[in-house]
Parts: sequence; C-alpha cells; structure tokens
Amino acid sequence: MESALIVLVDTAALIWAMSDPDRLSAPARAVLESSDGDVWASAASAWEIATKHRLGRLHNVRSLLDDWVHHLDRFGFRQLDITHRHALHAGSYDVEHGDPFDRVIAAQAELEAMTLVANDRAFDLFPITRLWT
Repeated sequence: MESALIVLVDTAALIWAMSDPDRLSAPARAVLESSDGDVWASAASAWEIATKHRLGRLHNVRSLLDDWVHHLDRFGFRQLDITHRHALHAGSYDVEHGDPFDRVIAAQAELEAMTLVANDRAFDLFPITRLWT
C-alpha cells in the first residue's frame, strides 16, 4: 500500500489555494484538494503574508489575516510551527537565497520530510522535493 503524500504549502501557493485556485498548477491543485494527503501550512507563511501586507506589497489578504486559523481549517491545512531546529537549519543553508521566509519553509520541508508545493524555482537550490508541474 502506498503511503499518503505529506506536503507543505509555500506562501504563494497557499494564498492561491485559498483565494484563486486557478493559479495553481494541475498537480498542485490535485494534491491540495486530495483528502488522501497531509497538507501543512507554515507559520512562516502567516508571518510573510502579514509582513508583506503591512508593507503594502500584498493586497487583498486582509480577510485571510483576520481569520487565519478558520481559513486553514476550512481548506484542511494543518498548522506547522517554526521550531529552533527549523530556524537553525534555515540559517545554516549555504545557498545564495536570502529570503528568510523561503529558507525557513525549505528547512521545514527538509527536516519534516515533506514535499513542498511551490511555483518558485528558487526552492530548487535547497535539498527538498518541490511539486508544481
């Protein structure tokens, strides 16, 4: 028997899944909508969305922020907290990618043996499996 895929959703894919699912690739949408999978959303995504919204770089997410846990529950996404282990691993990556949110999400995907659902090819710098196309 094949085990269910355990996935972590990158911030952009998470926003699209909750507000504009047509922007997801067919494989990403299928795995996120599958009841067989174990789908997680990182606390780093909440942090990133709130930060970018505050800075005026991310619009139309106020309703997501106002009722974050409800939206995660509605879509069946589980919450993944950031641990010291994740933070230390994210900071130790020797790759040319400075985005702290991406680094934490990559570390979580690697350490928790999760497949990352992400459109951003920059994640290919990290030793993780990325699902999009």
